[in-house]
Amino acid sequence: MLSFAEAQQTMISHSRPLAGEKIALLSGRQRILAETISSPIDVPPFTKSAMDGYAVGIDDPGPDYRIVEVIAAGQIPGHALQRGQCAKIMTGAMLPGGADRVIKVELTRESNGLMTVSGHDTNTNVMRQGEDLRAGSEVLARGTLLGAAEIALLASLGINRLPVFRRPRVGIITTGSELVKPGRPLPAGRIFNSNFFSLAAQLGSMAVPWLDLGTVVDDAKKIERAVADSLARCDVIILSGGVSAGDFDYVPGVLKKLGIALHFQKVAVQPGMPTVFGSRKGKYFVGLPGNPVSTYIIFEVLLKPFIYRLMGHEFRPQLVPAVMVHPFRRRQALRTTFVPVHYHHGQVDILPYHGSGHVHALTRANALLAVPAGTLEIPAGSNIDVGLL
Repeated sequence: MLSFAEAQQTMISHSRPLAGEKIALLSGRQRILAETISSPIDVPPFTKSAMDGYAVGIDDPGPDYRIVEVIAAGQIPGHALQRGQCAKIMTGAMLPGGADRVIKVELTRESNGLMTVSGHDTNTNVMRQGEDLRAGSEVLARGTLLGAAEIALLASLGINRLPVFRRPRVGIITTGSELVKPGRPLPAGRIFNSNFFSLAAQLGSMAVPWLDLGTVVDDAKKIERAVADSLARCDVIILSGGVSAGDFDYVPGVLKKLGIALHFQKVAVQPGMPTVFGSRKGKYFVGLPGNPVSTYIIFEVLLKPFIYRLMGHEFRPQLVPAVMVHPFRRRQALRTTFVPVHYHHGQVDILPYHGSGHVHALTRANALLAVPAGTLEIPAGSNIDVGLL
C-alpha cells in the first residue's frame, strides 16, 4: 500500500502534457497556455488622459487657458499646445503634443472658450505609453490556467488565437448491479447512481470534456468489454466501483487482463483506500471506490491534479490558515484522512459526517482538512491549513 504522498508522486511521474493546439480567444476560459505569451505592443499604446479634464503643459502656470480643441477617446489630436493653450480631453483620449498633465474637470471653470483653474491638483492624471507593459515583455507564462482576467488581458493586446494544451478526453464507467439512473423508479435494494453525476460535474468545473460510457453490472466480461471499447475514444478512463476486494469487485483483474500496468491498487488514504491507477500506451485508467464521498474526494485530491497536469498545469489547492473550533479525534492514524469541513472567517467547523456514503455532508463543506497519517487528534484552538473546494 502506498502512502498518499507516494500515490500523488506516482501519478505525476506517469503523466505528460498532451499536445498543443490553437483555439479562439473566447474558447480560452479554463484552458492552459502551451506557450509563454509576450506583449506585441506597449500598454497603453500611447500616452493618454486618465480622466475627463483639460490637457495643459506641466510648466504652464496658467491659471487661464484658451481651449484650442476637444479630444474624444479614439480621436487623434489636431494641435500641439502652445503656452496659454489647453485641450478639453476625455478619459482614455490621446494626449496632444506639448501637454504633460490633465487638470480634472472638477477643478476648473469654462466660459467663452477659456478654461480657468479653480483648485489645486498635484497629480498629472496621465497614463504614459508602456506604463503597464512594454512590447516584448512576458505577460503570461506557459502553464497558466486562463480565467476571465487573463482573457481580458490577451484581448487588450490584440491576441485572438491562443496556443493551449489539448484537453484529455475522459470517459466515465460506473459499475454496480445495484445502480439506478435518477428519474427512474427505485426498486428495493437498489440505489441511485450519483457517482456518474458527481464525476461529470467535477470534470465540467474544469472545462474537461467527458463521455458517458455507461453503467455496467457486476460482470467481469461486461466490464472488460466496456473498458476495451473505450480505449480508442479516451485518454483517461475513470471507473467508479468494483475496485475493492469483494466477490464482485472485478475492475483490477479486468485491467490486468487488458494489459494495463497497475501502478498502485491501494492508497493509505481515508476515504478511498482501494483506489487503482494504471496506464497503457499513453492511456490512463483510474478505478475509484463506489462510495460517493470516496469518489468525490479522491477526484479532488488525486485525479484533479493529475488531469490538470495532462493539460500542462501544476494544480495546487488554495490553502487558507484557520483555527479549529472543535477537536478532531480518531481511533487509528494509519492513513491520511480528508475531512469535509466548513471554513468561515478564519475558523473551521467539523461537519457531522457518517462515513464515505454520507454525500449530504459534502453539500455543506467548502473545504477539506487533511489529517496526516500518525495524527490521532487535533485539539480545539489549533492553527491549521485547509484546502478550499
